[in-house]
Amino acid sequence: MTSHEGNRQRETKVTFDYEHKRAAYLERDKVKNSTVLQQEIEIPPCVHDVIGGIYQMRTLNLDVGQSTQIPVSDGKKVVMARIEAQQHEDIKTPAGTFKTIRYEVYLFNGILYKRQAHMYVWLTDDRRKIPVQLRVRLQFTIGTITFLMAKQEN
Repeated sequence: MTSHEGNRQRETKVTFDYEHKRAAYLERDKVKNSTVLQQEIEIPPCVHDVIGGIYQMRTLNLDVGQSTQIPVSDGKKVVMARIEAQQHEDIKTPAGTFKTIRYEVYLFNGILYKRQAHMYVWLTDDRRKIPVQLRVRLQFTIGTITFLMAKQEN
């Protein structure tokens, strides 16, 4: 991942070694060409990165009101992220209107990330469980970040 925030430019790389049950985290300052943080941690055999965890949600069969936990890591620590199926919603995107189930994914508020926020993922309420919307509500000036599915390709 490469991030640009004003003059700050960072490159972050996380490598999962499932055979040796290790994750290596490397964060570099691209402006100063220096290492900011480098570390290794032990991981369980079925851990996911955050995006992989969202795709893992597609294999779950949670009905509204049910929850589960999956192991997630950012390369610096491993947490059991709780996923809660909250309610049925119709979501309109540029790709169309979809019947979905809204899930809350508990990664913020000191769980995996320190920032105060809520993360919601809407998956279609069918066997395909296509992610059609993702929203992160932050408790500071940025506000809400929303990703919508623009088009669907087979």
